[in-house]
Amino acid sequence: MEGSRLSWIERWESLRAGGIGAIAAGMLFTLFTLINSRWSLAPTNSLALHPDSIGVTLAVSGAIAVLSGFLFAVTYRYVIRHDQNVHLKSGAVAAFGLVRGLAQLDIGWQSGVAPLPLLAVMLESLVLFAGVRMALDWAIAESKIKPF
Repeated sequence: MEGSRLSWIERWESLRAGGIGAIAAGMLFTLFTLINSRWSLAPTNSLALHPDSIGVTLAVSGAIAVLSGFLFAVTYRYVIRHDQNVHLKSGAVAAFGLVRGLAQLDIGWQSGVAPLPLLAVMLESLVLFAGVRMALDWAIAESKIKPF
């Protein structure tokens, strides 16, 4: 890097990290969706389950999860740089997970959804970003992407 300007190489590595994060988040979202459909752990409302809108609902939720994974990955790569501080890495996961989870909790609470399913959704958010972190840590360790 020259001064405060990012080189094209750094931008490309950030996009690659974002791609890995998006793929990991998409895979985890799919897993969570399958688990939730099997055991009905996530809160639902009658509109979201309407046959005409269930595909759109899943597509939008999946796109949000993938975009969140992409943004987390780009940010995580910058946050950790060459630092191996576990608290810093865990703090990034917790920050993203709590922001996403608390937003879902707030909407669910205002919609009158029971607290236990909302906690499951919040836990999903934390696990989602922890999984993306694991994928990025692996990719950096295997030299698939370069640290910042």
